[in-house]
Amino acid sequence: MLLNYQLKQSSKHETAKKSEIIFIIHGLFGSLSNLSSLGKELQNDYDVILVDVRNHGQSARSTTMTYQEMAGDIFELADSLSIETFSILGHSMGGKIAMECALSQPHRINRLVVADIAPTSHVDRHSDVFSGLQAVRASDVKNRTEADKVLAGYVDTPEIRQFLLKSYQRGDNGFQFIYDVDNLYQNYSVIRDWPEQNSYYDKPTLFIKGELSDYIDEASQPAIIALFPKAKLKVINATGHWLHAEKPKTFNRLVNNFFAQ
Repeated sequence: MLLNYQLKQSSKHETAKKSEIIFIIHGLFGSLSNLSSLGKELQNDYDVILVDVRNHGQSARSTTMTYQEMAGDIFELADSLSIETFSILGHSMGGKIAMECALSQPHRINRLVVADIAPTSHVDRHSDVFSGLQAVRASDVKNRTEADKVLAGYVDTPEIRQFLLKSYQRGDNGFQFIYDVDNLYQNYSVIRDWPEQNSYYDKPTLFIKGELSDYIDEASQPAIIALFPKAKLKVINATGHWLHAEKPKTFNRLVNNFFAQ
């Protein structure tokens, strides 16, 4: 599947030196705009490609969402742009896609950044979210303010509601989610799972964890070390799962320093 993407070209194209290319992959319920501030900052030194994962944003819809398929989407896009090797960063579900890319074709991935997710299966954390999104779709709301009131009956945290409703946009037939709620719901057990691996990625890797998040915990560290033996871990204090939105300056600095090494 050829994904929708946005290319931010580096100013280094004005020089003889070719820029490193970095793919950035958003998480569940997101879109390529979620990490655009990081993309803009990295653009000073690198070519940056932001993508909409299948069933998100302007990318095509699909009834299946295995990590092998979604990693294949990234490589298909790279091939279409004549990009042989690149670095990759992903948050949450996007982090799992990035890890699958590195493990399946390590010779094509130069560096890897994984934001607040581990290479393990995760428990169901989104039943209330899906119920809330379905309630919004079933209601006759005319704007995001009304949608927020409906969603508040299912999701307590205002910041999470704001994120979910960022993709609730006006279209030809009124307001609609630009992620496919039905396909995401049907594939949610696959999304929170992690496929069995028989390889490892032995290149520079950075995991960034939010201190208050438990998506990366002590129990997941053996899996990280086994699959990514050169991995380093950085923790952003007083931050949860949405670390790139909660502490963008710190997050962006860690990413920039890693790619500059």
